[in-house]
Amino acid sequence: MAQLLIEGGTRLVGRVPISGSKNAVLPILAACLLTEEECRLKNVPRIEDVATMMRLLEGMGVQIRWLDPQQLQINAERLARSEVLAAMANRMRASFLLMGPLLARRGEARVAKPGGDDIGMRRVEQHLVGLRLMGASVELEGGEYVARADRLKGATIHLDMPTVTGTENLMMAAATADGITTIHNAAREPHVVDLAMFLGKMGARIHGIGTDVLEIEGVPELSGATHRVIPDNIEAGTYAFAIAATGGEGVLEDVETADLRAMMLKLRAAGVEVEDRMHSLWVRGNSDLQPVDVTTWPHPGFPTDLQAPFVSLMTQAHGRCHVSEAVFENRFQHVPELRKLGADVYVEGRSAIVSGPSALHGGSVTVPDIRSGAALVVAALCAKGTTVLDNIYHLDRGYQEIVDKLEGLGARITRIDGEAGDVRHDLSRVVGD
Repeated sequence: MAQLLIEGGTRLVGRVPISGSKNAVLPILAACLLTEEECRLKNVPRIEDVATMMRLLEGMGVQIRWLDPQQLQINAERLARSEVLAAMANRMRASFLLMGPLLARRGEARVAKPGGDDIGMRRVEQHLVGLRLMGASVELEGGEYVARADRLKGATIHLDMPTVTGTENLMMAAATADGITTIHNAAREPHVVDLAMFLGKMGARIHGIGTDVLEIEGVPELSGATHRVIPDNIEAGTYAFAIAATGGEGVLEDVETADLRAMMLKLRAAGVEVEDRMHSLWVRGNSDLQPVDVTTWPHPGFPTDLQAPFVSLMTQAHGRCHVSEAVFENRFQHVPELRKLGADVYVEGRSAIVSGPSALHGGSVTVPDIRSGAALVVAALCAKGTTVLDNIYHLDRGYQEIVDKLEGLGARITRIDGEAGDVRHDLSRVVGD
């Protein structure tokens, strides 16, 4: 029952290194199932979701070991089973990314209904429709999706929306299928592109990378490869918002600024100074933050994963704005928690209406999901007094060394591991419980 204690009111100043992308590394780990040869991944983030995916792969007979703090060696030569352990699959939606590679490699896959954050309808029908078009039979049996195919065949697939995990699953399945697979309305997110680049290093033939039409010419087999995972654009955006919200000044190190354009556009509209320095980004906030309307959208639009921390940033703006969610319908679980800290924000339909600047104050909040956790951290950094964050497991899932990185920027933050009751007792006089 770990908790975070954040004493707000300090400007964040300094440099912060950005880790490898959570959203990129998970499908790339799944893609390692497509070959019997060794793969090496560099710039791997040390987060809980990576640990969960590693346990899932090891449960199927895959050999994995850390070569150094950020580099993994993966060998799936002795892939022993095609069943994904339900107990761990229920903890992370990315477990469903094992469906395509397992089906391509073994001709059968058993994957439990995916778990993960409850942020709205994230249906897998488009994955299944695409696999069926490629010749697979897919049925739901006792809470598991069971797919079988003697040999996958190329097909023309039209996605009714640009689903990220659907595009990734079908791209992996198509890499060794007979013939050509064309995916229309494919997702174009940076992590989809990174998976395609890794598959290309393995010998896959993929055309149209970075566009909404992907053409995959199946090859008989794939080889091992070495690949450096791209920097995490969502982590970078979160730290940029935290620096801006506290009126601070900082440099985000090791970023791909091309993947941050939508975020940079909104920061500049809010009056934040942002300077692209090739593989780093300089950010400086000010005391006259302006309200900016935002609507999330698939890439190259504003990322849905940055919506929650952007709401926290807007609580410090001088005026009113609408932050609308067009990707997931249940992605405002941070709003009730922000209100506990004094934020003037409420939800109307699929928009959060934010009025500011709010004089946030410390309190006790619970982290409902990964990105809501980031929003609560940003708000706590702005609040007067101490904020206690419970259920920080979600932050561990997606943000490497968040305490160390924030401390490096001057934040007053402490992590406490132990029984929740004992911690609450110790903090009662600090937070006024």
